Amino acid sequence: MSAIANASVAQDHHGHDDHGHHHKESFITKYVFSQDHKMIAKQFLFTGLAMGVIGILMSILFRIQLAWPEQSFEVFRFFLGEKYATDGVMNADSYLALVTMHGTIMVFFVLTAGLSGTFSNLLIPLQIGARDMASGFMNMLSYWIFFISSVIMLISLFVEGGAASSGWTVYPPLSALPEAIPGSGTGMTLWLIAMALFIAQSLMGSLNYIVTVLNLRTEGMSMTRLPLTVWALFVTAIIGVVSFPVLLSAALMLIMDRSFGTSFFLSDIYIKGEVLAHQGGSPVLYEHLFWFLGHPEVYIVILPAMGIVSEIMSTNSRKPIFGYRAMITSILAIAFLSTIVWGHHMFVSGMNPFLGSVFTFTTLLIAIPSAVKAFNWITTLWKGNIQMNPGMLFSIGMVSTFITGGLTGIILGDSTLDINVHDTYFVIAHFHLVMGISALYGFFAGVYHWFPKFFGRMMNKNLGYVHFWITAIGSYGVFFPMHFIGLAGLPRRYYTNTAFPYFDDMADVQILITVCAIVTALIQLVFIYNLIHSIFYGKKATQNPWKATTLEWTTPVEHVHGNWPGEIPTVHRWAYDYSKTNKEGTNYVIPGQDYVMQDVPLQDNEEELNH
Repeated sequence: MSAIANASVAQDHHGHDDHGHHHKESFITKYVFSQDHKMIAKQFLFTGLAMGVIGILMSILFRIQLAWPEQSFEVFRFFLGEKYATDGVMNADSYLALVTMHGTIMVFFVLTAGLSGTFSNLLIPLQIGARDMASGFMNMLSYWIFFISSVIMLISLFVEGGAASSGWTVYPPLSALPEAIPGSGTGMTLWLIAMALFIAQSLMGSLNYIVTVLNLRTEGMSMTRLPLTVWALFVTAIIGVVSFPVLLSAALMLIMDRSFGTSFFLSDIYIKGEVLAHQGGSPVLYEHLFWFLGHPEVYIVILPAMGIVSEIMSTNSRKPIFGYRAMITSILAIAFLSTIVWGHHMFVSGMNPFLGSVFTFTTLLIAIPSAVKAFNWITTLWKGNIQMNPGMLFSIGMVSTFITGGLTGIILGDSTLDINVHDTYFVIAHFHLVMGISALYGFFAGVYHWFPKFFGRMMNKNLGYVHFWITAIGSYGVFFPMHFIGLAGLPRRYYTNTAFPYFDDMADVQILITVCAIVTALIQLVFIYNLIHSIFYGKKATQNPWKATTLEWTTPVEHVHGNWPGEIPTVHRWAYDYSKTNKEGTNYVIPGQDYVMQDVPLQDNEEELNH
C-alpha cells in the first residue's frame, strides 16, 4: 500500500505541476519541440515509418540483384547512380552496403525506436494514469537525438566510398580498418557516430519509462493491476538500460581502433602483403560485446509487440487474458535469460565446446517462457467471442510467425546443429520471422488498435483486411522457402552465386522470394495510404470504440495536455474484467455490458478476480 500511496503523492504533485501548462502553445512548442508524450509518440511513429520505407526499399533492390544477378535494371541506376550501378548493373560493394544499411535501419531505427518509442510514449502515461512522462524535457530530447541519429545514418549513404558495408553487425577487421574495403571509410565512421547517438537516446528514453512506471502510477494502480502492455514496455526499458551501454563501449573502442591507433579488436593484420602495426587485440572480443546487446536486442524488439498483442487479444476475444501472472513471470524470465544466451551467435568462432553446451542450455531454456506466452494467447482465444478487426488479425498473425520462427530457433540454439546452417539463409529465415515480421505485426496491430488515441479517428477496416492478408501470405512466401535453401547450404550475404554451379537449382527459388518481397512491399503502401487518409478523413472515433477496460479509454477523444481535464481516475480493479458476471452468474456486473473499466469501483455483487 505504501508504494500506491507514494505513487499517488507523486502523481498529485505531477498533476498540480501540469496546471501551469494550459497557456496557448505555438506551432513550434506544440508540434516540433513538444514535451507532450502523445505528440512525441506521433513523432517516433512517423520517423520510424519513414525509416521503414527506406529500409524496405533497400531490401527490394538487393532482392532484385539476388533473383536476376548481374543483369541491368534501370531502377539500380536511378537509386544507386552510375558509380555504384555501372550500366544499371549493381556492383558487389553496393550490394554489401544495402544489406548492411537495411539490417541496421530495420533493427534499430524501425523495430527498436519505431515500436518501443511510439508505444512506450503513447501508452505508459495513459495506461498507468499519469499526466505525462516523469521528464517531458528528457523525453523531447530523446526523440530529437533519435532524429539526428537517423539523419546521420542516412547521410552515410552519400559519402565518398559509400555507406558502411561490413554487415549490420559491423565485425572487425572490416569495420576497424578504414582501408579494408570502400565501405570501411567515412560511411563506417558515420555509422558509428549515428549508433552512439542512437544508444544515448535509447538510454534516456528507457530511464524515463522506468521512472514513470515506478513513481507516477495513479491511486490504486498496483503493479499487479498494470496492463501487460505496460509490463512489456517497462521490462523492455530495463533490458535496454542493462545491455545498450555494452554496445556503446564496443562502438567507442571501434572508433579508437579506427582513428587513434589502438588494437582492441585487431591483431596481425596484413593488407596487400604489408603488416599493419596492430597486435594483441581480438575480433572475438567485439563479437562478445556486440552480441551481449545483440541478443537482448531481439527481446527489446519483440517484448513490446508481445504486450500489444496480449492487450488486443483479450479486448477482441471479450475474455480476461489467460494466466496474467504467468504472462508477467514469462516476461521477467525472458528478460533475464536474454542476457545470458549471447554466445549462441558464436558457436563457430572457436568457442570452447563446454561453453557452447552452457549457451545451448540457456538458449533452449528461453523456449519455456516463450511457450508459456504462446499457450496463453491461444487459450485466451479459445471459446472467445472474437471480433475480427485488423488489429486482431495482425495479433493472431504475430502468434503464428512467432511460433514458426521460434521452432527453427531450437535448431540454431543447438551448438552441433547450428554449425551446419550458420551464416546461411536458414538463419535469415529464422530471425526475420521470429523477430522482424512478428515485431512488425505487433506494430501494425498497435497502430490499428490505438489509432483513435493517436488521432481521434478510425482507420478503414476493409483496407486493413487487404493489408493483413496480402502481407501475411507474402511474408511466408518470402521467408518460408529460405529455410530450404539454407538447409541446402546457400550462404547469406553473397551478392551472386553464379560462380557455384551447385546452387544453380536454387535460382528459381530466389525469383519466387523476390516476387513475394516486391508484392509484400507494395501492399505496405495501402497501409500508409490508410494511415494518412484516416488522419484527415477517417470516421470520428468514440471515446471507447473497442469497449476496452484500460485507463487510456477514459480520456477525451480530443487531446488534452495532461490527458484528463479533471481529476485522474482512481483504479479499483485489474485490467482485464471482460465477460464478468455477478455472484449469481445471472448477468454481467454492469447489466448488459460485457466489460468493466478499471476506474469502476467494485460493486456489492462482485469479487475482484484473483488473477
